[in-house]
Amino acid sequence: MAGPGVPLRVLSYNIHGQRDDTAALAEVVREAAPDVLIVQEGPRRFRWRQKCASLADSFGLVVAAGGLPALGNLLLTSLRVRVLATRCQRYPLTPGRHLRGAAYAECLVGGVRFLLAGSHLSTDPAERPAQASAFKRELTAATLPVVAGADVNEGPDGPAWRTVAAGLTDAAVAAGRADRPTFPCAGPRRRIDALFVDPRVDVVEYDVVDTPRTRRASDHLPILADLLLPAAG
Repeated sequence: MAGPGVPLRVLSYNIHGQRDDTAALAEVVREAAPDVLIVQEGPRRFRWRQKCASLADSFGLVVAAGGLPALGNLLLTSLRVRVLATRCQRYPLTPGRHLRGAAYAECLVGGVRFLLAGSHLSTDPAERPAQASAFKRELTAATLPVVAGADVNEGPDGPAWRTVAAGLTDAAVAAGRADRPTFPCAGPRRRIDALFVDPRVDVVEYDVVDTPRTRRASDHLPILADLLLPAAG
C-alpha cells in the first residue's frame, strides 16, 4: 500500500525517431499528462536543439536534458518539476555499431529531490551488457531516489536487464503487470521497455498504454506510471 509521499506521473516512451504519426504521438503524451517524460530515439542530429524544443512544445512540456549529447535520449518535464542539474553520458563505441548513451537530470518536485534517468541500450546482445553496466554505475552512485526509464532491447531474463534492475524496483512487477508487452506495437509480444525506481519510491499505478492511437504513434508502446516519491524528512 502506498504511504505518504509526493506524487509523480512518469511516461517512458521510445518514439521511433518521430517516423510515425506525430499528431497521434502528441495526443498520446498530452492525454497522459506526465510530470516527466523519458524519451528514447529523440532528436540527435542536425538542428537537434530546435527539434527537441519543438517536440517538447508539442507535448506541452519543456526540455530538461539530453538530445545529441545523450544520443537521442531526452528528458522532458512539466512546469511542476524544477530541474536542478543535468548531465549526459556516452557509452564506448563498438566499431560498426551506433553510438549510444544516457541522460540524467536532478529534479525537484513538491520539495523532494530525485534523479531522473533515461537510456536506450544496443540491439546487439554482445554490446548491451557493458552499456548496462555503465548506466548502472551512474544509477548506483546516486544518493537521490532514482526514476529510470530505458529501452533495454531485451526482456527481464536478459543479463543487461538484470544488471540495471539489481537493487531497484521494476515498476511493472511491483504493480503486478509484468505481463504487459511493449513491443512491437502492431502485435506486442515482448517487454523490452522498463521503468526502474528506487525502493524508497512507491508504485501506485503502472500500465502499458495500448490503444489505436499509440499503435499509430510509434513502434513501441509507452509506459505510464504513477509514483509516490518519499516525502522529505
